[in-house]
Amino acid sequence: MHSSVDHFLDELKTWIEVETPTHDREAVNRLGTLIEKTCRAEGLIVDRVSGAPGLGDTIRARSIAPNGRKGLLVLAHFDTVHPTGTLADGLPWRRDGDRLYGPGTSDMKACGLLTIEAWRTIRAEDRVPDHPITFLFTPDEEIGSPGSRGVIEAEARNAFAVLVVEAARDGGKIVTARKGVARFTVKAEGVASHAGTAFDKGASAISEMARQIAYLDSLVDIGRGITLNVGLIDGGTAPNTVAQFCTIEVDVRVRTLDQAEPIVKAIHGIKPHNPNVRLTVEGDLNRPPFFPDAGSTALFEHARKLAAPIGIDLVGIHAGGGSDGNFTAALGVPTLDGLGVDGAGAHTLQEHIFISSVEPRVDLFAALLAETTPADVDAGERTL
Repeated sequence: MHSSVDHFLDELKTWIEVETPTHDREAVNRLGTLIEKTCRAEGLIVDRVSGAPGLGDTIRARSIAPNGRKGLLVLAHFDTVHPTGTLADGLPWRRDGDRLYGPGTSDMKACGLLTIEAWRTIRAEDRVPDHPITFLFTPDEEIGSPGSRGVIEAEARNAFAVLVVEAARDGGKIVTARKGVARFTVKAEGVASHAGTAFDKGASAISEMARQIAYLDSLVDIGRGITLNVGLIDGGTAPNTVAQFCTIEVDVRVRTLDQAEPIVKAIHGIKPHNPNVRLTVEGDLNRPPFFPDAGSTALFEHARKLAAPIGIDLVGIHAGGGSDGNFTAALGVPTLDGLGVDGAGAHTLQEHIFISSVEPRVDLFAALLAETTPADVDAGERTL
C-alpha cells in the first residue's frame, strides 16, 4: 500500500467530519469540493456534474481524456443517511480494537477514499493502464440517485466493466447480485367527522389504509424473493375525530425484472373498499434488479484470481439492498459490487469498518484498476 493505514484513517477522518445527509446540498458539496481537490492533486482530470434541484453535484474524475476506447467505471457515493449532528451525538468517531466507528464509515466514505488510495498506488508503481478509468463520486445514492442516474448510465455505456465500492460483507464477501427496488407513497383521503356525535357521517382514511396494508402484506412471497414493507404511516388528528387523511410509504424488493411489473401494476391498481375514501398512489421501480450475466460472472472470476495472491478468498453473495450497480448491470455492462472495505452496521448507530481490511482491499482494488481489460469480461473466452 502506497500510504500507511494510519494516514488513510487520518484522511478518512476529514471526510467523516463533513457530515453529508443527502438533502443537505451545501454540506454534500463541501465534501465534494474536498474530493475534487484531492483527485486533482493526484493527477486526475476532474469536472463537476450539477445535481438535481436541492441535491449535490457529482464529481467525475478521469485518468485520461476519453479517447474513443471503452474504459473502466468506478462508482462511489458520498452522501449518508445520518442527519447532521450524528457525529457529535449518537455515532462519534472512535476506534475500538479493529473497529472504527463513525457516520458514513462503511456506507461509504472509507470505500470512496479506497478508490483514490488504489489510484495513488498504481500511479506510484507506474501501473496505470492506457484505457480510461473514470471515477464517479455521486451525491444522492441513498435516495435512489435521482440526480446522478443519468450520468451513471451515460458513463456505463462507455465502459467495458463497472466496479462499485459499496462495503464488503461478512468478512469480505463481495456482491454479485442485488434485488430491484421500488418505492411508493399511498395516500388516502376520507371524510372527517366527530367520532361521537357524527360517526356515521365520516369515512376513515386510517381504516381504509389498514385494509390496504393487509392486501400489500399478502403480496409478499419470501420463496420467490419478493418483499413489500410498509415502513412509514401517518394519519389522523385526534382520537375523537374520524381521520380524513392517512399516508404510507412502501418499500418493495424483487429478485428479477419480470417480477417487478406485476407488483408495480398491483400497487397502482388498488381500489378503495369504502367508496367515500379516495386513494392515490405515486411511485415506481427506481432500481432494476442486478442479476449476474456471463460478463459479470467472468469479471468475478477475474477478481477472484487477483484476490488469491493477496490472501483474499473472494466469495460472491446476493444482497437484498440496491446500489448504483443495479443501473449499470441492467444496461448489460459487467458489474461487480461490494468491493470496498469490510464493514457492518450501515444505516445504524453502530456503523463501522474493520481496520484490518483496509490494506488488503486497497491492494485488491489497485490490482483491479491496473489489470482489468476488456478480455477479462469476454465470457466467450471462458468456461463458466
